[in-house]
Amino acid sequence: MSLPAKVALAPLLIWQGRQVRRSALRLPEAHGPREGVAGHGTGEPCLRLLVVGDSSAAGVGVAHQHQALAEPLARALAKRLDGPVAWQLIATTGHRAADAVAALRDASALAPADVMLAVLGVNDAVAMSPADPWLAALDALHVCASERAGVRLSWHTALPPMGRFLLLPQPLRWVMGIEAQRLDYALGRHLQGRMDRRLATLPPTPAGTLPTGWVAEDGFHPGPQGYRRWAEALAEQIAADPALPLR
Repeated sequence: MSLPAKVALAPLLIWQGRQVRRSALRLPEAHGPREGVAGHGTGEPCLRLLVVGDSSAAGVGVAHQHQALAEPLARALAKRLDGPVAWQLIATTGHRAADAVAALRDASALAPADVMLAVLGVNDAVAMSPADPWLAALDALHVCASERAGVRLSWHTALPPMGRFLLLPQPLRWVMGIEAQRLDYALGRHLQGRMDRRLATLPPTPAGTLPTGWVAEDGFHPGPQGYRRWAEALAEQIAADPALPLR
């Protein structure tokens, strides 16, 4: 989106953003443990997973972590890898990439991990963050995860199709869709040729009105079905990676 267009729309977008914040349904983060071991079997886990991110990583939109993203992803990976998968979650509603770096640095009970999944970008898109500082923060997150937890491979999940978020009125919805695409494109280019980082695609979303359960009642976060499809799509991509650092 061009700078002149942003400037022209700025007063309306600011007003719409304030209206959304005032009227939006605020859902809590999912309850339940934020670490565990998924799958059956004895002995050490075949993979250790660290999930870092924002409200979607924290499971806003469902009641419990077993319906959210991190734990179902670990279960799906354990099934595909035929072995236990240890998982841990560090996520907070509202976090942007720079906030996630600080949270990871400050985490006092961080367990060793082989793979990190970063679920970030929506709040940076909402803030219309320039791409370069956002990418720099994601770089710092990868370095921090490597130094503090021993992560050897980082996956970054693509941003959701914000242009279809029914919570957002037009033209704010249209602009947020463009902002999400802009950051996604920048991240894809940034990760080209990297051996230790990947960009994960999202599962296809049905055309037209999304089915019940795909989106939470707030019209912004995934619902139970959305999280389930997301976890399965991520597990398929991560498990198929020939560079996956299995133990």
